[in-house]
Amino acid sequence: MKNSPDNGYEAVASGLKKRILIVEDQFIEAHDLQLILEKANYEVVGIARSVEQALEQIEVEKPDLVFLDIMLKGNRNGIELAYILKEKYIGFIFISANSSKSILDQAKTTQPYGFIVKPFRDQDVLTTLEIAFYRQQYSLESQLIQQFQLQKGITEIINSNLKKEEALLAFAKAAQTFIPFDYLEMGFVTSTHYDNLGIVRRNLDQYQIVNLQKLSQISELPEREINETYRKSKVDKEPIIYSEEALINNLQEAPIKALIAHNFGIKSYLVFPVSIAAIQSYHFTFYSRNLNVYSQEHLRILNSLELLFRQFIAKIYAKEDLGLSPKKAESKNVKPVNTQEGFEGIIGNSSQMNTVFNYIRKVSASDTSVLVLGESGTGKEKIAQSIHALSPRKDKPLVIINCGAIPENLAESLLFGHEKGAFTGALDRRIGKFEMADGGTIFLDEIGEMSLELQVKLLRVLQEREIERVGGISPMKIDVRIIAATNKNLEEEVAAGRFRMDLYYRLHVFPIMVPPLKKRKEDIPDLANHFIAVYSEKMGRKAPILSDAALQQIMNYNWPGNIRELEHVMQRAILLTDGNVIKEIELSMSSKIHPEPAQESFSIKTILENERDYILYILKKCNGKISGAGGAAEILDIHPSTLNSKIKKLEIKKGII
Repeated sequence: MKNSPDNGYEAVASGLKKRILIVEDQFIEAHDLQLILEKANYEVVGIARSVEQALEQIEVEKPDLVFLDIMLKGNRNGIELAYILKEKYIGFIFISANSSKSILDQAKTTQPYGFIVKPFRDQDVLTTLEIAFYRQQYSLESQLIQQFQLQKGITEIINSNLKKEEALLAFAKAAQTFIPFDYLEMGFVTSTHYDNLGIVRRNLDQYQIVNLQKLSQISELPEREINETYRKSKVDKEPIIYSEEALINNLQEAPIKALIAHNFGIKSYLVFPVSIAAIQSYHFTFYSRNLNVYSQEHLRILNSLELLFRQFIAKIYAKEDLGLSPKKAESKNVKPVNTQEGFEGIIGNSSQMNTVFNYIRKVSASDTSVLVLGESGTGKEKIAQSIHALSPRKDKPLVIINCGAIPENLAESLLFGHEKGAFTGALDRRIGKFEMADGGTIFLDEIGEMSLELQVKLLRVLQEREIERVGGISPMKIDVRIIAATNKNLEEEVAAGRFRMDLYYRLHVFPIMVPPLKKRKEDIPDLANHFIAVYSEKMGRKAPILSDAALQQIMNYNWPGNIRELEHVMQRAILLTDGNVIKEIELSMSSKIHPEPAQESFSIKTILENERDYILYILKKCNGKISGAGGAAEILDIHPSTLNSKIKKLEIKKGII
């Protein structure tokens, strides 16, 4: 093993090197990148020069992360490969000599873990790589995606007409991507006999059902003895993971699992029981031939889909005499959701806000950094308050800082504090905002307004979890959870050099997009009535009723100022209303301040513009393939050389195909 570099970056975690694949068609640049990575103790598993080569190496080498150029050999580019990597949940970092806005716009839709512009420095590569692995380790984003994909797969099975064994096989294939297994055991728990079905995975996409008779043949034990072994086994009543010592102890308590472990070479397993109709229990047990495969993330995914599992079980066993049906199972376990529970001050029942509430619930329990995105006035601070209120840190301070309002000359002292005599006027020691928030949460509002100098210091806090007072002699460890918010497009700020890329990726671990009011208009009546009630109480008067005409006015308005504007408009309406009914809303002032954006005038495209659009459309449909069967030239019915001439003439670049 090579010595670690002197720059502080370390690629070895738990004794294992991180495995990296380089996808780059320029030999010198690929070789330079390989030297940088190997010097920093990373393992480069290969260099691919095309999408096809990369896919072959990915299947064989299973890299932890991929460095990916956009322009590659062949007809397919790096952005196409990025979408494939995303589906496989493999992290990737773009490397490109072309950092134009159009390329950045395409690249960011794939949600990379970083973007490095050629020529690159060692420091740029290693910093970006460190952040990428940080995001890969701590991001809940991938968990949410996995949960959604598994949910989609199981829902499709429930809605299908598959027979029981076919449905169980389909379930196994759907679950395999997210909860890996070599053997999956499913069935109701009974005390009399072993009636579970097992599914053994033979290869990438081949599975075989193992019933009691088949298990008897494999184990060379009579069915009677297997049933006796099963009756002696302890039944888990809660979701649990077994590996190493815990597995050995459990095999003694549950000899049926010892039987399966022995015959299929099992080294770890996860048990997930599901209660059915309050009288029965159905178990999913995922077995693996590898040690320590299962984690709390797997349990969280399964727990989040427990209701769907009940529906799946009810569907496939509906024809058996179990006293339940899919409809009954669903109605028994579905509870009305109070979207405002735990979200004090946030009003909304729209689908957009339910998504936000789900994200808040998911992320609140962890210490993951959160970036709240949205227009001014959408309530980003309320989101931060809810995350803190639902977190284990709720009894500790929530410190709120408006980064746009910090005087630059006082910023470091305000955030990190200072010692007595640190500078002229420092008559006493001052405790900074981060120190005040120790053990709790700090909310950095308008993070896009923070100076570059201060961004460097914030990055250190995120990396080292320590601060240093101005004039201090040693750093202090700090335990804070950081939530940031902005109404700016931080990708554009990074591209313009106004926001540090490494800080952006540190904060962008779990983004929450708060929708503008115009995208959630169904919430307007509840919001309006809430503000009427609040301000009427403050004014000591009976709350007036919002008339249908007034309600229609506010529903038709575009609300460029979002919830903050609606709040001010309703406060003004109460002041202007003498009776018990708000008959009309005065929007003229708001309309003048926030005029409606002018509609773009209709423009007629030239023949060349239309030709360019059509060729570009066909090229995208063909994944950039020009000649040969299924190529763009064949579809357009022109010679490939003619098409290449048109592509050059119309300035269609490879990167935008």
